[in-house]
Amino acid sequence: MKAKKSYGQHFLAQPEIARQIAYSVNYDSIDQVLEVGPGQGMLTQFLRQRKLPVYAVEADRDMVAHLKEDDASWVEEFLTEEDFLKVDLEQLTRKQPTALVGNFPYNISSQILIRLVENRSFLPRMVGMFQRELAERVLAPPGSKTYGVISVLVQAYYTGSVVMHVKPGSFNPPPKVNSTVIALERLPGDGPKCDPDKFRTVVRTAFQQRRKMLRNSLKPLWPGNMDPDDKSLMRRPEQLSVADFVELVERIEALKGK
Repeated sequence: MKAKKSYGQHFLAQPEIARQIAYSVNYDSIDQVLEVGPGQGMLTQFLRQRKLPVYAVEADRDMVAHLKEDDASWVEEFLTEEDFLKVDLEQLTRKQPTALVGNFPYNISSQILIRLVENRSFLPRMVGMFQRELAERVLAPPGSKTYGVISVLVQAYYTGSVVMHVKPGSFNPPPKVNSTVIALERLPGDGPKCDPDKFRTVVRTAFQQRRKMLRNSLKPLWPGNMDPDDKSLMRRPEQLSVADFVELVERIEALKGK
């Protein structure tokens, strides 16, 4: 069965890599696994060898039919035929602690990360395959060239690590890029105490003009006039940690209240 470009499909062709991904998932303090885009079921078979129920979301009806040939009863009970970006995750998971896992379609992988963050209350863990450049951005520290919006938004709520690097030849068809599997673990508490929507707005606004200093990029959000001698605003966004961004949000809100 051929992969479809419209779904960003690149199927794992090496069972050992799929096994390593499945067995890298930490099963402590979770009730179930949710796989995004099981495709031909290479990773699914190893996830199902573990001790917890494995649910899946697959948008490609041809792949759903293929999986039914292998195990119709599992598909009937555990697989949802829908776009992961549109599925009701609260209803699907019943808001039970869930590990999100997958060889994620590269064309929606950044959006998958955003959904992870938005539903972090019941998604404490993720293990996923990404294009290496995106994986590097997710894990990038402040001050690096790859540090950006996705870095801050993910790191505000999760800590991450590299599980393995995967070469193009491990897929069918081979992608034109290298891949990396990363693991994310939710931080204790609920991350920054500031309003999540305001936090996202400040981060995204700052990075829209990443070469400019904050005193220029944040003007649309800043209440009143900025202090021209404020050194904290004479930095570029990639120089700020998550805590720095939280402080900016709190300052903006405090100024609004005056």
